Amino acid sequence: MNFLLKVKGPVFLCIFCRLSFRFVYIFTYNLFQFCGHTWILANTITRFFTFGTDALADTFYSVGFVMSLCQLLSALELFHIADGIEKARLLPRFLQVMEKNILLLVVNMCEEIQRKPVVCLQFFLWNILDLLRYPHELLCVVATPPIAMLWTRYSLWIPVYTLSVINEGTLIYQVLTLPEPAASNCPDLHGPLSSMAYLPVLAIGAGIAVWQLLKERRQHLERWSRRRKEN
Repeated sequence: MNFLLKVKGPVFLCIFCRLSFRFVYIFTYNLFQFCGHTWILANTITRFFTFGTDALADTFYSVGFVMSLCQLLSALELFHIADGIEKARLLPRFLQVMEKNILLLVVNMCEEIQRKPVVCLQFFLWNILDLLRYPHELLCVVATPPIAMLWTRYSLWIPVYTLSVINEGTLIYQVLTLPEPAASNCPDLHGPLSSMAYLPVLAIGAGIAVWQLLKERRQHLERWSRRRKEN
């Protein structure tokens, strides 16, 4: 018996340490994303009420670095889902991460588009999406979220995501229609293949993501309903 305890003790300690590390890591990650997007949204709203519409042209310069950092780190979520740290569907998250990072890459490379109001609107919608998601993810780490937060996370998120995709298409269209002198510093998206292919691909990807998110919403709400009946 003492031999078994000596063997199992280190094993249990390793498992406990691993679980503790996973808990601290995922909690810290979600807290960082929540704080980052809260700062971006607060900064954007404060600048708008202080400077009015003039603040729209400077939104990227004031919050672009933090937004790029948050979205770049969001690629880690694909590994979270694959490793089982986060319970979510991989395909819609992959599509969302790729959409955001590709669009941010285009905006970072195209200085002319950075001053457009559509960029400010895109950042605003992304922040709303992430502030609907990360508080829910934070609470899931430490407790069971209430039904109000669960419903908000999986019901309001889908229409806001749809608006975000529409605005992404508008932003890409504006990049594609920039006049030649202004487009000289932008990535080469003006080829006929790029202009015809990207927007339909964006629409198809968004449709698949929404379909998967609706299935995920139904599963979470049905699971909550079963738990309520059992109690």
